[in-house]
Amino acid sequence: MKPNLNNVSLLISAGSPRQFPTAELPQIAFSGRSNVGKSSLINALLQRKKLARVSSTPGKTITINFYSIDNKIMLVDLPGYGYAKRTYEEQKKWSALTDSYFTNNPAGDRVRVVVQLIDSRIGPTKDDRQMLDFLREAAMPHILVYTKSDKLNRTQRNAMENALEENHPSPEALATIFFSSETKEGRDTLWNQLYHVCDI
Repeated sequence: MKPNLNNVSLLISAGSPRQFPTAELPQIAFSGRSNVGKSSLINALLQRKKLARVSSTPGKTITINFYSIDNKIMLVDLPGYGYAKRTYEEQKKWSALTDSYFTNNPAGDRVRVVVQLIDSRIGPTKDDRQMLDFLREAAMPHILVYTKSDKLNRTQRNAMENALEENHPSPEALATIFFSSETKEGRDTLWNQLYHVCDI
């Protein structure tokens, strides 16, 4: 049975690995650079406006947010990367916390998939490609989601789709989905993919 999306709660904003939840729920992690629209996507998925906080300062928060969906799925909001104004010490903290989620996570075997977000107006950045390299090396199943698709005109959309056909940044991805938090394009498609990997 699909989870009740009205029964959603923030379990914890973890700032260290010892705070990671150990609940026996399948986990879906969301990764992307700062300001890629990650919080907006999570809110759109859950049909909420402010569950995932949209920061006015990109990259400000260095925590991992764990959301319980009807006690059946856990959504994991990883901190955004690639924020140029972040200090060296902040970058180290981000890297260490995110790395710990994949390498020092007591529930690591429950991470079913990573939803890797890419800004459709820009395409994969150097940081995005480094994250994709990490996911491939870790043999971590992942889905590519191109955010802010409503911002593209038809010519730009065709160009991005052609670029994907000619040189896909991650051929191993389980799916590639264009998503808009405004029009809800891709919402049902993404949920179907997530339900599938979580055996729901």
